Amino acid sequence: MGRLTVLKQIAHDIACQFGPDCEVVIHDLKTNDPGNSIVHIENGHVTNRGIGDGPSNAVFDVIRHNNNKTQEEPKDHAGYLMKTSDGKILKCSTSYIRDDDGSLHYVFGINYDISRLTMIESAVHDLVTPVNTEEKPKEITHNVNDLLDHLIEESVALVGKPVALMNKEDKVTAIQFLNDSGAFLITKSGDKVANYFGISKYTLYSYIDVNK
Repeated sequence: MGRLTVLKQIAHDIACQFGPDCEVVIHDLKTNDPGNSIVHIENGHVTNRGIGDGPSNAVFDVIRHNNNKTQEEPKDHAGYLMKTSDGKILKCSTSYIRDDDGSLHYVFGINYDISRLTMIESAVHDLVTPVNTEEKPKEITHNVNDLLDHLIEESVALVGKPVALMNKEDKVTAIQFLNDSGAFLITKSGDKVANYFGISKYTLYSYIDVNK
């Protein structure tokens, strides 16, 4: 029995056990198009995703690692919070599944919608309390364009001022952050970033290379 077949069976069992508020998703890291990484999903209505959607932040962490071996290899993590675009709060766990040769192949994610449970948190405190509390839950994305938008927002937040008030040094800082985050691995991201910061593609590339 293939590894993916087993993972699909486990995903189905988990979804049945915990009900319609529990989404279980499998990403294929070795697909030819990382923008369509979801190969199986249970209760996809939780995040409004389906087969062929993606990638998640967990998948993008692997893409970054594969393209920059100096970055730490992604590790399994459990009990962290994320949110959907329509405001649901999810308690999530992510596992990286490896092939026999040790290479990363699948991401197995469990996303439990705790939005209603948080209203009665005192009664179910142990269930809804995340293992790793984040100051602000990250938003789950449906596609690489959404992910790029969020990375751009993070770069602006890092600088601490709107683009209209940024000087050259501020823009270099923001674009270096995007480069380190793997934003330019996304197809045609350079055009969008250059337009957003009001600079030419030539200037964008010079800012990327400024530390070299």
